[in-house]
Amino acid sequence: MEYLVLGLFCISLLLCISLNISIIYALLAGLILFMLYGRHKGFSWKSLISMAINGIKTVSNILITFIFIGVMTALWRASGTIPFIVSKASTLIRPSVFLLMTFLLNSGLSVLTGTSFGTSATMGVICASMGSIMGVSPMLTGGAVLSGAFFGDRCSPVSTSALLVAGITGTDIYKNIRGMIRTSLIPFIAACVIYFAIGSSVSAEGPIMDLKDMFSTSFRLEWITVIPAVTIMLLIILHVNVKIAMGLSILSAIPICLFVQNISFIEILHTALTGFTPKDEALSSMLSGGGVLSMLKSGLIVCISSSYSDIFNRTGLLDNVKHSVSSLAGKTNRFTALFCSSIGSAIIACNQTLTILLCNQLCSGLYKEKDKLAVDLEDTAVVIAPLIPWSIAGAVPLATVGAPSTAIFASFYLLLLPIYRLRSARYEKS
Repeated sequence: MEYLVLGLFCISLLLCISLNISIIYALLAGLILFMLYGRHKGFSWKSLISMAINGIKTVSNILITFIFIGVMTALWRASGTIPFIVSKASTLIRPSVFLLMTFLLNSGLSVLTGTSFGTSATMGVICASMGSIMGVSPMLTGGAVLSGAFFGDRCSPVSTSALLVAGITGTDIYKNIRGMIRTSLIPFIAACVIYFAIGSSVSAEGPIMDLKDMFSTSFRLEWITVIPAVTIMLLIILHVNVKIAMGLSILSAIPICLFVQNISFIEILHTALTGFTPKDEALSSMLSGGGVLSMLKSGLIVCISSSYSDIFNRTGLLDNVKHSVSSLAGKTNRFTALFCSSIGSAIIACNQTLTILLCNQLCSGLYKEKDKLAVDLEDTAVVIAPLIPWSIAGAVPLATVGAPSTAIFASFYLLLLPIYRLRSARYEKS
């Protein structure tokens, strides 16, 4: 019965993807399926609804973060923050190194901040805007941003996912990081080479024009406009709460919108809600975006997918899966079992946190050395979650930078790391 329910859920997901239908419908179908399974196990509808609500409550902070991201990215556009940075940077950066620099810049910031969402909402947005102007494919730019954002999300000492893994495995986070550096060195170098090679192939499009004159028709490009970006970067480096840092960045952008760009307060409120659209149509494709409404779809994905967690726990839906995982490990090796569990868990969980918890629950019995389990979780669950198109782990950063879901295929670091470990695991002792 359990496999039938999970199979039907997977089929609904595949149908939505193949028919280009919003994945939200598949997630709603999954919620109905899991509740019907709960009824089959004897739980009342009232209990099942309570389980779903309990799951949603666990992500309330993430939903608030979505609102901050939407407002901030809209006001960064309206205040001239993004136009200023892009116009200055466009005179220095060429397509031949753009993808490599996008990966490295986002990697560096994510290590400092430990947050993929915050990185994509700051450095990611800037790089995506520059990439759009340079004519670089949004898929490639999005892939480089996603790879970089999760580089630090995986191995930063202030990363919630790294701290979660250390906590549930009972290991030391700094020892885990040393292990993560060893296992990721070759994939990281390989990703850099690939981004540089692809970037070199698009350099034939010609020199980058100076955008100052183009942007000057719609914005006052003064140094003061960079304050919102500097504010959040400094606060995050100082380990200030991400929501507080975003809030202060938003507050710093409002007077710039009012007194530098001469935007009325009513227009600012409208922009924060619906997103920014420049009056000059020539700039629309480059700078339009942001706003609370732009994060609505991601918010729905979070709510629905998170409603599953308590239902899984209390109905025992995944009990038989654990036995299958143990059997697979006996036939192959423990890393392969964890790798497969990560894919399955990420498909069902639709978010990184639940994927990590499910994988630990399914595979912890395979490991005697907890530090090895911790590193293997980082090399599978943490980096595979953002590669699932309907998972909030990757969907939110890609939505933030305006990249298509196909950008996951250009997230070379995230793709190469588990594949490299899968290959090397054949020669490792369990």
